[in-house]
Amino acid sequence: MQITFLGTSSGVPTRSRNVSGVAVRLPQRAEFWLFDCGEGTQHQILRSDLKISQLSRIFITHMHGDHIFGLMGLLASCGLAGNTERIDIYGPPGLNEYLQACRRYSQTHFSYPVAVHENRGGLIYEDEEYRVHCGLLEHRVTAFGYRIEEKDRPGRFDAQKAKAFGIPFGPLYGKLKRGETLTLPDGRRVRGADFCAEPEVGRKIAYCTDTIFCEGAVELARDADVLIHEATFSHRDAQLAIDRLHSTSTMAAQVALAAGVKQLVMTHFSPRYAPGNAIQLDDLEAEARAIFPKTAMARDFWSYEVPRRRSSASETAIAP
Repeated sequence: MQITFLGTSSGVPTRSRNVSGVAVRLPQRAEFWLFDCGEGTQHQILRSDLKISQLSRIFITHMHGDHIFGLMGLLASCGLAGNTERIDIYGPPGLNEYLQACRRYSQTHFSYPVAVHENRGGLIYEDEEYRVHCGLLEHRVTAFGYRIEEKDRPGRFDAQKAKAFGIPFGPLYGKLKRGETLTLPDGRRVRGADFCAEPEVGRKIAYCTDTIFCEGAVELARDADVLIHEATFSHRDAQLAIDRLHSTSTMAAQVALAAGVKQLVMTHFSPRYAPGNAIQLDDLEAEARAIFPKTAMARDFWSYEVPRRRSSASETAIAP
């Protein structure tokens, strides 16, 4: 699972930061999922090493323009490219009506199936490898956060050990790999767990924006490997955050601390913290790290692989 930040500004783009968009790549499936789609997201995808043809699912948090104004253009481009099989889109009530109006007034016709699923909370997607949950956040409009869970995988099967134990090669190996307990033709009982390494613990990513500090974000982020959380404002501008129902850097850190996450990555920064201003993004990073040391600041086109679970003694903070 690899995360690529396509837009890390809030409200409006800047010269160095586009508005909201985060891609989660699933390399083993040659597929990626997109979380939010602000204006210009398709241009950001073209400037990255992502392939639009591999986009299969889009998750929208809420209906503010800096999170959806790029959606219709991206979908139209996917159709013109002619190599998209299907796209599923998840988001708040009103999303389907918005897309239907865009299609009607722009006379756009998709050459591939587009399915819109309006969120009601809870489990919204599951397959053999992943689950996606959504939950309500606290913003000026209905807004959802998302939790992506990779399912645990069986440990690597040691075929040489099984062979040395006298287990005949064939269908029995598959059953042992699945962890089954078997009775061999000679009467011996063997456990699959004895021939497999420890199971690989599935990774978890939480994505929470736009929201003020709330318990909904804490629950979505519980024990996540990575929490992507908005930090629109500095702690010194806390009243602005409260008035506009956005988070400060310290609120993001408090969510990470309360949820017990492994790593916090902050995004969705106000353009007011540009170089030369009294408060800059380095100040927001320092504020968050005072509460939650394993904090990183996202920037456009930053990518990293979500690490497999390790012992707490070996975990270190990542930095873009």
